[in-house]
Order: sequence, then structure tokens, then C-alpha cells
Amino acid sequence: MPRTPAARRGLTLIEILVVIVVLAVLATLVAPNVFRHIGAARETTARTQIEMLGAALDAYRLDNARYPTTEQGLAALWQAPTVEPHPTNWRGPYLRKAVPMDPWGAPYVYRAPGTQSGAGYDLLSYGADGKAGGDGEAADILSWK
Repeated sequence: MPRTPAARRGLTLIEILVVIVVLAVLATLVAPNVFRHIGAARETTARTQIEMLGAALDAYRLDNARYPTTEQGLAALWQAPTVEPHPTNWRGPYLRKAVPMDPWGAPYVYRAPGTQSGAGYDLLSYGADGKAGGDGEAADILSWK
């Protein structure tokens, strides 16, 4: 029975295997480059969020003559603190959205008064490992550096 062009519509098994092999080779070449940049993107996001939170903390300080205490935390930027000392002139919210988690899903560490920075507060993320110190993706992201 002769084959007509209309009768041969599908792909052969060999053609499908060739396509799969080509896709696998491309994936092995591209994937390492993509995943290498994910860590740098998370670090950049953390630095940007720390800068944004720092600007909101400065606005809070302008209104209330001091930064929120450690106990009040960063939540004082989103809702008026109920913990003493109560702010005298809270005009928030100082953020458009609730305080974000760091890019690794952990809360930012906030201490006021700060011991490391000259800004009056310490704000940091512990990085990918969630522990103080570390190198590479596990390095701490600090507001004072």
C-alpha cells in the first residue's frame, strides 16, 4: 500500500528521541547558569528590602522622634504599636504592604537600639542558612554594610 503525504502525519520514535536528547543537552548547558543567578537575585532582593525597611524606619523616626523598640519590631511600620512605649505621632502605615520575609522565608532580624550600625538600629538577614555568619549564599545581609 503506497503512502501518501496525508497519511504520514505523526513523528517516528526516532524523531521523538532525537528531540528529547537535544532538549536534555540544552537543559544541562542552560540550567547551571540559571541556578547560579538565583542566589545573586535573592541577595539583591534582601539588600533592596533592607534599604526599603530602612527608609520606612527613618520615616517612623521622623514622626515619633525614635525608632521602634526591638519588642515592637518591624510590625510597628505596618500597624501602630500596642507595646510600650507608645508612639506619640504614628502616621503609618509606613509600608505599602505588611513587612516581608527575607528571600529565604525567614523574618528579618531587627534590634533597636542597635549595637553594630551607627543608624540607631540593626537590621539583617542571616541568608540561606538562617544562621549568623557564613559565606556565599549563607552570608549575612547587613544594613550597615
